[in-house]
This record gives sequence, structure tokens and C-alpha cells, in this order.
Amino acid sequence: MTKSALAVFEQFNIRRHYDEKDDKWYFSIVDVIYALTESKSPNTYWRKLKQRLKEEGNQTVTNCHALKMRSADGKMRLTDVADVEQLLRLIQSIPSPKAEPFKLWLAKTGYERIQETADPSKAIDRARQHWKEQGRSQKWIQQRMLGQETRNKLTDYWQNHGVTKSQDFAALTNIIHREWSGLTVAQHKKLKGLQNQNLREHMSEAELLFTALAELSTRQIAEKDNATGMAQNKEAGKKGGRLAKQARLKFEEATGQKVVTAQSSLPSFTPKKITKKS
Repeated sequence: MTKSALAVFEQFNIRRHYDEKDDKWYFSIVDVIYALTESKSPNTYWRKLKQRLKEEGNQTVTNCHALKMRSADGKMRLTDVADVEQLLRLIQSIPSPKAEPFKLWLAKTGYERIQETADPSKAIDRARQHWKEQGRSQKWIQQRMLGQETRNKLTDYWQNHGVTKSQDFAALTNIIHREWSGLTVAQHKKLKGLQNQNLREHMSEAELLFTALAELSTRQIAEKDNATGMAQNKEAGKKGGRLAKQARLKFEEATGQKVVTAQSSLPSFTPKKITKKS
């Protein structure tokens, strides 16, 4: 299990971080608020709630601390977090019909951590089962898992060759994505009407395939050139992304279908319409 990972409650991504010293998961409070309330401004909701609880002398708020987590723009920003016990107390102050289901979800998350520590393969099996329950096809699941393996090998290479900052990982990922798809990660998410959701969870089989091709090509080029540091890995990312772009254009010409679309692979998800400015 990675120290930082996304957890999924219903259709909402909850950023979390595992502290090995404390043996605890810490969850992004604004992500939890968004999942419970679907507020258009969860940050504002949290600021007002935090102020009110402080005025009431609530110790839970005082004990919450902040961690750097990747925000929607790909940058690492300080985010207020809470452990399971703190969240259970905070939820009492958030009127939501999802409160009880979320409490059960939190308890289940803690139990799964214990299982996955003893047997990491359970995390893989759980992800596969989660996707099946969402109505994903077997082909999509296979492509998603293959893509994740390809992604992990690339980030491992970066980490072993002078790229260690999370913001640099995000920057390199954006370069590769822009080269193969013609869109930045943020633009691709906007096209699909996404906010805090994980883009890859909403990609089609074709989008996943070309993302994986771009990242595989990038790693193999980087390995051939022994790319080290940010500048050299940027160049490898551009080359890898361009190779995948060439393959995408040939695929689109042969099939008459666009690879990058506004559609989401999640069956129950309806993307927002994006109105282009004239």
C-alpha cells in the first residue's frame, strides 16, 4: 500500500495519506465535505465550519493538522486532514443523509488496511472487485490494471533517476499527456466534466491504452538515453508522448473514431457539457 492514495466513497475521490509511525490513515477534510454535501465550495464550507467549531471550543478542530496533498491542478498544497476518529466527530456537525454510510465506509477502510498489510494482493483483488461492481467490462479492468503497472514502472524510474518531488512527477505527467492527447490533464478533466475525480477512472479503453503507450514509450526512451534529472526526463516525456500521438492519429484515421472524448467510462456518470467561448 502506498503512503498516499485515493480512496473512493460512492463516486467521490478522497485523498488520504498513511502515516507509518502513527499507523493511521489521514483523510482530506475538504474531500470528505464535498462527498457528504456536494457543496460547490467545500473549502469555504470547511472554513466556516472550522471557525464555528473553534468558537464552540471543539477540540477536534484544534487537533487537526495539515499535510501536502496533490490538488486538482496537480500541485502539492497544504490540506487540512483528519484521522478516522477525528472525522467521525466532525461528521456529527455536517448535516448529510450520507453520514451513516460514510461512517461504515470509514470503518471498512481501516479494516482493509490491516488485510492489505498482511497480503498486498488483496488490494489488487479489491480494486478489481470495485470496478466490477461499477459495471466495468473485463477488458476495461484489464487495461486499467495494465496501465497502472506501466505507470508505476515509469514513476519508479523517475524516482531512481533524480526526480523525487511530487510536483515534478505531476509536471512530467502533464507533458506526456499533452503530447499524446493534445490536452493537458486539467483540460482533459474539464472536457469530461470532472472536478476532484481521478481522470483515469473515467477514461475509455482507448484513452487508457494510449496513455499507457505514451508512458511505456517514455520509460523505454529514458532508459535508452539514461535520462537523469528533470530536464532530460522532460525530453524523454516529449518523445514518448509524440510516439503515442502518431499511433493515435493512425488509429483515428483507420477507425474514424476520436480517442479523446467527453464521455466517461463510468456507467452512472454523466459528463457536464462544456460551452466553448466564441
